Amino acid sequence: MIEFQVDEDTEVLLTTVRGLMSRYGESYWNRTDERREFPEEFVREFMELGLGGLLIPEEYGGGGRGTREASLLLREINLLGGNSYFVHGQYYLTSMLRKCANERLKERWFPSIAKGTRVMTLALTEQESGSDSTRMRTFAERKGGKFVVKGRKVFSSRLGHTDLMVLAARTRRLEDVEKKTDGITLFLVNLREAKGLEYDEIRTMSNTDVYEVHVDGLEVGEEDVVGEVDKGFPCLVAALNAERVMIAGELLGNARWFVRKASEYARERFVFGKPIGANQGVQFPIADVYARTVAVEHLFRRALEVVDGVDQNLSGEYATMVKYLAAEVAWDAANVAMDVHGGYGYASSGVERKFRETRLYKVAPVSQNMALAFLATHALDLPKSY
Repeated sequence: MIEFQVDEDTEVLLTTVRGLMSRYGESYWNRTDERREFPEEFVREFMELGLGGLLIPEEYGGGGRGTREASLLLREINLLGGNSYFVHGQYYLTSMLRKCANERLKERWFPSIAKGTRVMTLALTEQESGSDSTRMRTFAERKGGKFVVKGRKVFSSRLGHTDLMVLAARTRRLEDVEKKTDGITLFLVNLREAKGLEYDEIRTMSNTDVYEVHVDGLEVGEEDVVGEVDKGFPCLVAALNAERVMIAGELLGNARWFVRKASEYARERFVFGKPIGANQGVQFPIADVYARTVAVEHLFRRALEVVDGVDQNLSGEYATMVKYLAAEVAWDAANVAMDVHGGYGYASSGVERKFRETRLYKVAPVSQNMALAFLATHALDLPKSY
Protein backbone atom coordinates (compact mmCIF):
# COMPACT_ATOMS: atom_id res chain seq x y z
CA MET A 1 0.00 0.00 0.00
CA ILE A 2 1.34 3.44 -0.96
CA GLU A 3 1.71 5.59 2.16
CA PHE A 4 1.49 9.38 2.35
CA GLN A 5 5.04 10.65 2.87
CA VAL A 6 5.84 13.64 5.10
CA ASP A 7 9.03 15.48 6.08
CA GLU A 8 10.94 14.73 9.28
CA ASP A 9 9.55 17.65 11.30
CA THR A 10 5.98 16.72 10.44
CA GLU A 11 6.69 13.08 11.28
CA VAL A 12 7.72 14.16 14.79
CA LEU A 13 4.39 15.99 15.13
CA LEU A 14 2.44 12.97 13.88
CA THR A 15 4.31 10.72 16.31
CA THR A 16 2.92 12.87 19.13
CA VAL A 17 -0.57 12.43 17.67
CA ARG A 18 -0.12 8.66 17.46
CA GLY A 19 0.93 8.57 21.09
CA LEU A 20 -2.21 10.49 22.02
CA MET A 21 -4.44 8.26 19.91
CA SER A 22 -2.95 5.13 21.50
CA ARG A 23 -4.75 6.25 24.66
CA TYR A 24 -7.99 7.04 22.84
CA GLY A 25 -8.74 4.06 20.64
CA GLU A 26 -11.84 3.17 18.69
CA SER A 27 -13.68 1.89 21.77
CA TYR A 28 -13.40 5.38 23.30
CA TRP A 29 -14.86 7.04 20.21
CA ASN A 30 -17.60 4.43 19.86
CA ARG A 31 -18.56 4.95 23.51
CA THR A 32 -18.68 8.76 23.36
CA ASP A 33 -20.70 8.52 20.15
CA GLU A 34 -23.19 6.07 21.63
CA ARG A 35 -23.67 8.23 24.72
CA ARG A 36 -23.67 11.49 22.75
CA GLU A 37 -20.86 12.76 24.94
CA PHE A 38 -18.31 15.42 24.13
CA PRO A 39 -14.85 13.73 24.18
CA GLU A 40 -13.69 15.83 27.13
CA GLU A 41 -10.67 13.74 28.05
CA PHE A 42 -9.32 13.63 24.51
CA VAL A 43 -9.77 17.36 23.88
CA ARG A 44 -8.24 18.24 27.25
CA GLU A 45 -5.11 16.16 26.61
CA PHE A 46 -4.94 17.41 23.01
CA MET A 47 -4.83 20.97 24.32
CA GLU A 48 -2.41 20.17 27.15
CA LEU A 49 0.05 18.77 24.61
CA GLY A 50 0.05 22.17 22.91
CA LEU A 51 -1.58 20.81 19.76
CA GLY A 52 -4.41 23.35 19.95
CA GLY A 53 -1.88 26.16 19.57
CA LEU A 54 -0.19 24.63 16.55
CA LEU A 55 -0.90 27.64 14.30
CA ILE A 56 -0.18 30.31 16.91
CA PRO A 57 3.13 32.12 16.17
CA GLU A 58 6.06 31.04 18.32
CA GLU A 59 6.46 34.50 19.87
CA TYR A 60 3.09 33.95 21.58
CA GLY A 61 4.00 30.47 22.79
CA GLY A 62 2.49 28.53 19.90
CA GLY A 63 3.82 26.00 17.44
CA GLY A 64 4.34 28.41 14.55
CA ARG A 65 3.03 25.89 12.02
CA GLY A 66 0.59 26.33 9.14
CA THR A 67 -2.48 24.83 7.50
CA ARG A 68 -0.31 22.06 6.04
CA GLU A 69 0.72 20.63 9.40
CA ALA A 70 -2.77 21.11 10.88
CA SER A 71 -4.36 19.25 7.96
CA LEU A 72 -1.96 16.34 8.27
CA LEU A 73 -2.52 16.17 12.02
CA LEU A 74 -6.30 16.03 11.56
CA ARG A 75 -5.88 13.36 8.89
CA GLU A 76 -3.85 11.26 11.32
CA ILE A 77 -6.53 11.39 14.01
CA ASN A 78 -9.17 10.08 11.61
CA LEU A 79 -6.79 7.56 10.06
CA LEU A 80 -6.42 6.04 13.53
CA GLY A 81 -10.16 5.77 14.10
CA GLY A 82 -10.84 9.05 15.92
CA ASN A 83 -13.00 12.03 15.05
CA SER A 84 -11.03 15.24 14.57
CA TYR A 85 -14.26 17.21 14.18
CA PHE A 86 -13.99 18.15 17.85
CA VAL A 87 -10.70 20.03 17.42
CA HIS A 88 -10.50 21.24 13.83
CA GLY A 89 -12.33 24.51 14.56
CA GLN A 90 -9.34 25.59 16.61
CA TYR A 91 -7.18 25.55 13.50
CA TYR A 92 -9.07 27.34 10.76
CA LEU A 93 -10.19 30.05 13.19
CA THR A 94 -6.63 30.49 14.48
CA SER A 95 -5.64 30.81 10.82
CA MET A 96 -8.17 33.63 10.46
CA LEU A 97 -6.92 35.47 13.54
CA ARG A 98 -3.31 35.10 12.49
CA LYS A 99 -4.06 36.78 9.16
CA CYS A 100 -6.64 39.37 10.18
CA ALA A 101 -6.57 40.17 13.90
CA ASN A 102 -4.80 43.32 15.06
CA GLU A 103 -1.85 43.14 17.44
CA ARG A 104 -3.99 44.00 20.45
CA LEU A 105 -6.27 41.01 19.85
CA LYS A 106 -3.29 38.75 19.27
CA GLU A 107 -1.59 39.87 22.47
CA ARG A 108 -4.81 39.38 24.40
CA TRP A 109 -5.78 35.93 23.16
CA PHE A 110 -2.90 34.12 21.45
CA PRO A 111 -1.02 33.13 24.64
CA SER A 112 -4.09 31.42 26.15
CA ILE A 113 -4.99 29.75 22.84
CA ALA A 114 -1.41 28.50 22.62
CA LYS A 115 -1.66 27.06 26.15
CA GLY A 116 -4.89 25.29 25.24
CA THR A 117 -7.01 27.14 27.80
CA ARG A 118 -9.21 28.76 25.14
CA VAL A 119 -11.21 26.77 22.58
CA MET A 120 -12.85 28.41 19.56
CA THR A 121 -16.00 28.19 17.45
CA LEU A 122 -17.66 30.08 14.58
CA ALA A 123 -21.20 31.51 14.40
CA LEU A 124 -21.88 32.15 10.71
CA THR A 125 -24.72 30.12 9.20
CA GLU A 126 -28.32 31.30 9.43
CA GLN A 127 -31.49 29.38 8.67
CA GLU A 128 -32.82 31.87 6.13
CA SER A 129 -29.58 32.51 4.20
CA GLY A 130 -27.96 29.06 4.29
CA SER A 131 -24.97 28.97 1.94
CA ASP A 132 -25.55 32.59 0.87
CA SER A 133 -23.86 34.12 3.90
CA THR A 134 -24.05 37.64 2.47
CA ARG A 135 -27.79 37.57 3.17
CA MET A 136 -27.32 37.05 6.90
CA ARG A 137 -29.77 39.00 9.04
CA THR A 138 -27.81 39.15 12.29
CA PHE A 139 -27.05 42.84 12.72
CA ALA A 140 -24.57 44.72 14.90
CA GLU A 141 -25.63 48.30 15.57
CA ARG A 142 -22.93 50.74 16.60
CA LYS A 143 -23.75 52.53 19.85
CA GLY A 144 -20.96 54.74 21.13
CA GLY A 145 -17.80 52.68 21.38
CA LYS A 146 -19.68 49.38 21.26
CA PHE A 147 -21.76 47.26 18.94
CA VAL A 148 -25.06 45.75 20.06
CA VAL A 149 -25.83 42.52 18.21
CA LYS A 150 -29.19 40.90 17.55
CA GLY A 151 -29.94 37.85 15.41
CA ARG A 152 -29.87 34.08 15.21
CA LYS A 153 -27.30 31.55 14.04
CA VAL A 154 -27.63 27.82 13.40
CA PHE A 155 -25.20 24.89 13.27
CA SER A 156 -22.55 26.49 15.45
CA SER A 157 -20.28 23.58 16.27
CA ARG A 158 -18.99 22.60 19.73
CA LEU A 159 -20.51 25.74 21.24
CA GLY A 160 -21.26 24.02 24.52
CA HIS A 161 -17.56 23.44 25.09
CA THR A 162 -15.87 26.59 23.77
CA ASP A 163 -14.63 29.88 25.21
CA LEU A 164 -14.20 32.13 22.17
CA MET A 165 -16.63 32.63 19.31
CA VAL A 166 -16.01 34.37 16.00
CA LEU A 167 -19.38 35.94 15.25
CA ALA A 168 -20.27 37.22 11.78
CA ALA A 169 -22.81 40.03 11.59
CA ARG A 170 -23.87 42.77 9.24
CA THR A 171 -22.87 46.27 10.26
CA ARG A 172 -24.37 47.70 7.09
CA ARG A 173 -27.55 46.23 5.67
CA LEU A 174 -27.50 44.44 2.35
CA GLU A 175 -29.61 47.07 0.64
CA ASP A 176 -27.14 49.78 1.70
CA VAL A 177 -23.98 48.35 0.08
CA GLU A 178 -22.85 48.23 -3.54
CA LYS A 179 -21.10 44.85 -3.20
CA LYS A 180 -23.03 42.25 -1.25
CA THR A 181 -19.81 41.09 0.41
CA ASP A 182 -19.36 44.53 1.99
CA GLY A 183 -20.92 45.46 5.30
CA ILE A 184 -20.01 42.22 7.11
CA THR A 185 -17.95 42.43 10.30
CA LEU A 186 -16.34 39.69 12.37
CA PHE A 187 -16.25 39.90 16.16
CA LEU A 188 -14.27 37.81 18.62
CA VAL A 189 -16.61 37.15 21.54
CA ASN A 190 -15.43 36.05 24.99
CA LEU A 191 -18.11 33.49 25.84
CA ARG A 192 -17.09 33.35 29.49
CA GLU A 193 -18.28 36.92 29.97
CA ALA A 194 -20.79 37.48 27.15
CA LYS A 195 -24.40 38.33 27.96
CA GLY A 196 -27.29 38.19 25.55
CA LEU A 197 -26.67 34.68 24.20
CA GLU A 198 -28.89 31.61 24.47
CA TYR A 199 -28.20 28.18 22.96
CA ASP A 200 -30.44 25.33 21.82
CA GLU A 201 -28.76 22.06 20.90
CA ILE A 202 -29.55 20.63 17.46
CA ARG A 203 -29.64 16.84 17.51
CA THR A 204 -27.98 15.30 14.45
CA MET A 205 -27.33 11.80 13.15
CA SER A 206 -23.79 11.80 14.56
CA ASN A 207 -22.20 13.13 17.73
CA THR A 208 -21.61 16.72 16.61
CA ASP A 209 -22.36 18.96 19.63
CA VAL A 210 -23.97 21.60 17.40
CA TYR A 211 -26.24 24.48 18.42
CA GLU A 212 -28.67 27.20 17.41
CA VAL A 213 -27.60 30.53 18.88
CA HIS A 214 -30.02 33.30 19.82
CA VAL A 215 -28.28 36.68 20.03
CA ASP A 216 -30.25 39.41 21.75
CA GLY A 217 -28.46 42.52 22.97
CA LEU A 218 -24.94 41.08 22.96
CA GLU A 219 -22.45 43.92 23.46
CA VAL A 220 -19.02 43.75 21.83
CA GLY A 221 -16.40 46.45 21.71
CA GLU A 222 -14.65 47.95 18.72
CA GLU A 223 -11.49 46.32 20.08
CA ASP A 224 -13.13 42.92 19.45
CA VAL A 225 -13.40 43.43 15.68
CA VAL A 226 -11.38 40.93 13.65
CA GLY A 227 -9.96 42.80 10.66
CA GLU A 228 -11.86 45.93 9.65
CA VAL A 229 -15.43 47.00 10.25
CA ASP A 230 -17.57 46.21 7.17
CA LYS A 231 -14.63 44.32 5.58
CA GLY A 232 -14.77 40.94 7.31
CA PHE A 233 -15.75 38.85 4.31
CA PRO A 234 -12.22 38.35 2.86
CA CYS A 235 -11.03 37.14 6.29
CA LEU A 236 -13.94 34.72 6.35
CA VAL A 237 -13.12 33.39 2.88
CA ALA A 238 -9.47 32.80 3.78
CA ALA A 239 -10.49 30.88 6.89
CA LEU A 240 -13.05 28.77 5.03
CA ASN A 241 -10.49 27.91 2.35
CA ALA A 242 -8.18 26.65 5.09
CA GLU A 243 -11.07 24.73 6.64
CA ARG A 244 -11.86 22.98 3.34
CA VAL A 245 -8.29 21.75 3.03
CA MET A 246 -8.27 20.61 6.65
CA ILE A 247 -11.54 18.75 6.17
CA ALA A 248 -10.12 17.13 3.03
CA GLY A 249 -7.34 15.81 5.25
CA GLU A 250 -9.89 14.44 7.71
CA LEU A 251 -11.86 12.80 4.91
CA LEU A 252 -8.78 11.21 3.39
CA GLY A 253 -7.94 9.86 6.83
CA ASN A 254 -11.43 8.36 6.97
CA ALA A 255 -11.05 6.91 3.47
CA ARG A 256 -7.79 5.21 4.45
CA TRP A 257 -9.44 3.87 7.62
CA PHE A 258 -12.36 2.40 5.65
CA VAL A 259 -10.00 0.81 3.11
CA ARG A 260 -7.93 -0.76 5.88
CA LYS A 261 -10.97 -2.05 7.76
CA ALA A 262 -12.56 -3.46 4.61
CA SER A 263 -9.32 -5.17 3.55
CA GLU A 264 -8.73 -6.70 6.98
CA TYR A 265 -12.27 -8.05 7.19
CA ALA A 266 -12.17 -9.35 3.62
CA ARG A 267 -9.03 -11.34 4.45
CA GLU A 268 -10.37 -12.73 7.72
CA ARG A 269 -14.02 -13.45 6.94
CA PHE A 270 -14.46 -16.97 5.51
CA VAL A 271 -17.65 -17.96 3.69
CA PHE A 272 -18.07 -21.00 1.43
CA GLY A 273 -14.64 -22.19 2.47
CA LYS A 274 -12.61 -19.15 1.41
CA PRO A 275 -12.03 -15.53 2.44
CA ILE A 276 -14.62 -13.21 0.97
CA GLY A 277 -11.73 -11.07 -0.31
CA ALA A 278 -10.95 -13.81 -2.83
CA ASN A 279 -14.08 -12.78 -4.72
CA GLN A 280 -13.66 -10.08 -7.35
CA GLY A 281 -17.03 -8.63 -6.38
CA VAL A 282 -15.55 -7.86 -2.97
CA GLN A 283 -11.96 -6.97 -3.80
CA PHE A 284 -12.57 -4.76 -6.84
CA PRO A 285 -14.60 -2.08 -4.99
CA ILE A 286 -11.95 -1.92 -2.25
CA ALA A 287 -9.18 -1.60 -4.83
CA ASP A 288 -11.15 1.10 -6.64
CA VAL A 289 -11.59 3.37 -3.60
CA TYR A 290 -7.97 2.76 -2.58
CA ALA A 291 -6.72 3.90 -6.01
CA ARG A 292 -8.93 6.99 -5.94
CA THR A 293 -7.88 7.82 -2.38
CA VAL A 294 -4.21 7.82 -3.39
CA ALA A 295 -5.05 10.00 -6.41
CA VAL A 296 -6.91 12.58 -4.30
CA GLU A 297 -4.01 12.59 -1.84
CA HIS A 298 -1.80 13.94 -4.62
CA LEU A 299 -4.20 16.85 -5.15
CA PHE A 300 -4.31 17.28 -1.38
CA ARG A 301 -0.54 17.62 -1.30
CA ARG A 302 -0.72 20.42 -3.89
CA ALA A 303 -3.53 22.15 -1.99
CA LEU A 304 -1.35 22.13 1.12
CA GLU A 305 1.32 24.01 -0.81
CA VAL A 306 -0.94 26.89 -1.92
CA VAL A 307 -3.61 27.32 0.75
CA ASP A 308 -1.58 29.68 2.95
CA GLY A 309 -0.39 31.74 -0.02
CA VAL A 310 -1.44 35.25 -1.01
CA ASP A 311 -3.42 34.18 -4.08
CA GLN A 312 -6.88 33.56 -2.63
CA ASN A 313 -8.33 32.66 -6.04
CA LEU A 314 -5.79 29.88 -6.47
CA SER A 315 -6.12 28.60 -2.92
CA GLY A 316 -9.92 28.75 -3.15
CA GLU A 317 -9.93 26.67 -6.30
CA TYR A 318 -7.62 24.01 -4.86
CA ALA A 319 -9.39 24.00 -1.50
CA THR A 320 -12.79 23.51 -3.10
CA MET A 321 -11.62 20.81 -5.50
CA VAL A 322 -9.86 18.75 -2.88
CA LYS A 323 -12.70 19.02 -0.37
CA TYR A 324 -15.19 17.96 -3.05
CA LEU A 325 -13.16 14.97 -4.23
CA ALA A 326 -12.15 13.89 -0.73
CA ALA A 327 -15.81 13.89 0.34
CA GLU A 328 -16.73 11.78 -2.69
CA VAL A 329 -14.03 9.16 -2.21
CA ALA A 330 -14.47 8.98 1.57
CA TRP A 331 -18.21 8.43 1.19
CA ASP A 332 -17.63 5.78 -1.46
CA ALA A 333 -15.10 4.09 0.82
CA ALA A 334 -17.62 4.21 3.67
CA ASN A 335 -20.20 2.42 1.52
CA VAL A 336 -17.66 -0.18 0.40
CA ALA A 337 -16.66 -0.89 4.00
CA MET A 338 -20.32 -1.17 4.98
CA ASP A 339 -20.99 -3.63 2.15
CA VAL A 340 -17.91 -5.74 2.93
CA HIS A 341 -18.84 -6.02 6.61
CA GLY A 342 -22.45 -6.88 5.80
CA GLY A 343 -24.69 -7.04 8.85
CA TYR A 344 -21.75 -6.38 11.15
CA GLY A 345 -21.14 -3.09 9.38
CA TYR A 346 -24.72 -2.01 9.94
CA ALA A 347 -24.59 -3.01 13.60
CA SER A 348 -23.26 -0.50 16.12
CA SER A 349 -19.54 -0.43 15.42
CA GLY A 350 -16.70 1.77 14.29
CA VAL A 351 -17.77 1.28 10.66
CA GLU A 352 -21.32 2.41 11.36
CA ARG A 353 -20.07 5.36 13.43
CA LYS A 354 -17.59 6.60 10.84
CA PHE A 355 -20.18 6.02 8.11
CA ARG A 356 -22.39 8.62 9.80
CA GLU A 357 -19.50 10.98 10.57
CA THR A 358 -18.32 10.91 6.95
CA ARG A 359 -21.76 11.65 5.53
CA LEU A 360 -21.75 15.08 7.20
CA TYR A 361 -19.11 16.42 4.83
CA LYS A 362 -21.21 15.84 1.73
CA VAL A 363 -23.42 18.70 2.95
CA ALA A 364 -21.16 20.85 5.15
CA PRO A 365 -19.29 23.09 5.51
CA VAL A 366 -19.92 23.51 1.78
CA SER A 367 -22.28 21.17 -0.03
CA GLN A 368 -21.03 19.20 -3.00
CA ASN A 369 -23.29 21.07 -5.40
CA MET A 370 -22.16 24.45 -4.08
CA ALA A 371 -18.56 23.33 -4.54
CA LEU A 372 -19.26 22.48 -8.18
CA ALA A 373 -21.10 25.76 -8.69
CA PHE A 374 -18.07 27.63 -7.31
CA LEU A 375 -15.67 25.79 -9.62
CA ALA A 376 -17.92 26.33 -12.64
CA THR A 377 -18.00 30.08 -12.06
CA HIS A 378 -14.52 30.80 -10.70
CA ALA A 379 -12.42 28.23 -12.54
CA LEU A 380 -14.32 27.74 -15.80
CA ASP A 381 -15.77 31.25 -16.21
CA LEU A 382 -19.29 29.89 -16.66
CA PRO A 383 -22.35 32.01 -15.84
CA LYS A 384 -23.23 32.04 -12.17
CA SER A 385 -25.97 29.51 -11.47
CA TYR A 386 -27.15 30.82 -8.12
